[in-house]
Amino acid sequence: MSRKALLQQILQTLPSKPGVYQYFNKEGTIIYIGKAKDLKKRVLSYFNKDLSHSGKIRVMVSKITDIKWIVVDSESDALLLENNLIKEYLPRYNVMLKDDKSFPWICIKNEPFPRVFPTRNIVKDGSEYFGPYASVKMMHTLLDLIRQLYPLRNCNLNLTKSNIQSGKFKVCLEYHIGNCLGPCEGRQSEEDYMETIRNIRSIIKGNIGMVKSQLVTLMKQYSADFQFEKAQLVKEKIELLDRYQSKSMVVNPAINNVDVFSVVEDEHAAYINFLKIASGAIIQSHTVELRKKLDETTEELLTMAISDMHPRFGSDAKEIIVPLMPEFTLPGITYTVPQRGDKRQLLELSERNAKYYQLDKQRQKDLVDPERHTKRLLETIKKDLNLSELPVYMECFDNSNIQGTYPVAAMVVFKNGRPAKNEYRHYNIKTVEGPNDFASMEEVVHRRYSRLLNEGADLPQVIIIDGGKGQLHSAYHSIEKLGLQHKIQLIGIAKRLEELYFPGDALPLHLDKKSETLKVIQQMRDEAHRFGITHHRKKREKGTIKTSLMEIEGIGPASAQALLRKFKSVKQISRTSTEELQQVVGKAKAALIVKHFKKSSDS
Repeated sequence: MSRKALLQQILQTLPSKPGVYQYFNKEGTIIYIGKAKDLKKRVLSYFNKDLSHSGKIRVMVSKITDIKWIVVDSESDALLLENNLIKEYLPRYNVMLKDDKSFPWICIKNEPFPRVFPTRNIVKDGSEYFGPYASVKMMHTLLDLIRQLYPLRNCNLNLTKSNIQSGKFKVCLEYHIGNCLGPCEGRQSEEDYMETIRNIRSIIKGNIGMVKSQLVTLMKQYSADFQFEKAQLVKEKIELLDRYQSKSMVVNPAINNVDVFSVVEDEHAAYINFLKIASGAIIQSHTVELRKKLDETTEELLTMAISDMHPRFGSDAKEIIVPLMPEFTLPGITYTVPQRGDKRQLLELSERNAKYYQLDKQRQKDLVDPERHTKRLLETIKKDLNLSELPVYMECFDNSNIQGTYPVAAMVVFKNGRPAKNEYRHYNIKTVEGPNDFASMEEVVHRRYSRLLNEGADLPQVIIIDGGKGQLHSAYHSIEKLGLQHKIQLIGIAKRLEELYFPGDALPLHLDKKSETLKVIQQMRDEAHRFGITHHRKKREKGTIKTSLMEIEGIGPASAQALLRKFKSVKQISRTSTEELQQVVGKAKAALIVKHFKKSSDS
């Protein structure tokens, strides 16, 4: 039977029930596992001749030679089964959860008189593990609090009843300095020790209020029995808990035992952050990367992350805060999409953590492969500005003048997103009289690109104009006269609101203030402004020399420059004594200068 005939036969027998489906290739290997509320409808959707399917999906479908499925009782069962099967078979076309760090956990060891310690290795021996902790500092802060509150053993002795009763062990230094109560010699009962472990477990889970209430009761009892020293020690423990709680509190303490999931995406991956909240404080935070395979939706990615991370962290939360409803939900759990208030703040905090993780991943990749960073940056600019090709070569123009005097323009060049300073150019305005930025921009742009055309040189993909619609229209007029309007993209950037204008568009484009595209355009604008101001200042200084000092008969450019270097301004020179002027230009020229300024003041 042909592949097509076999698949058609299978498709006709699919049930309209919730379940999990598996796609096999010709080698009999599972290449994709999916879940569905309706198996028949979902699987058939892959085989419809739908042009909206991405190329990746079409390639995968072309490799399917067999389909198997498992019917389950509910959508949530399908979700959990899919998650387990993906982990077992690691199909090629399924999203993979990339968790490349070994984060630490707090372990309560399964043993008599359990030890409490940090570890990165989980051993399935019945011990309890709490975490993982993305912040090692946060974990050690919690462990330090526990050690200050409760004396615990840290030795690895086998403290069975028979070993203790036989007198096999002796107390060590930890007992003598007060860090342990000596269970190895039977000086602390197992019942008392386990009460301590119960309190520690509550603190790790974030149930500090319960532990505090127990300690308050104990303190009052000691006080009533006139055991004031013991009461004082308990009071100090309560104060320690209060300080820890005040540092870790982020929102309303009424928000208790809640999980938060957020998702941040780019073209190739999604970054899912998980926060666990107890009594308004974050007690766990973790971010994972999901590598996209088949253009999965945000709902699908969020569903996969929740189904994996919620049980992995041993969460018993009955409410999950999410940015949008996932495709499938876990049974017995309420999903909240907050619009405002404390829960919205938690969601935004989670999103910030996911973004920081995404940026950190990008930086790591860019450090390993600088060319990858350049390509990614250019791809981002191309996408944000809706360009037809990569903006490998960009130029930016800026005008400078003071009330129309000494009008100049500057042009800077960026190649591969970086300044190419040896290609910067200054322009003196030749055809414009008075303060007319629009006409100046039209002149300079025309001069620049008529020259490039005459020389047969490469043209930029993008021209940035420092200014709003007026300057942009003037530049476009020159580009249009040269017949380049379809070859080069012009963009104007208005200073006040950092708006981007395109020729012919009535409304500006607003990019995120943190976007890499806007930062590159701002850098070009600022660089053109700096370069133009430097040239304008030099020209203005030369003009000042020509119109003031060089009007004095016998004073040339060299003498004028020397005087300005020493005294900074013509006004200061006019107030300087003959003796000081003589030190710079000699007696004869000093006398001429003094005579000139005296004559000017008299008149």
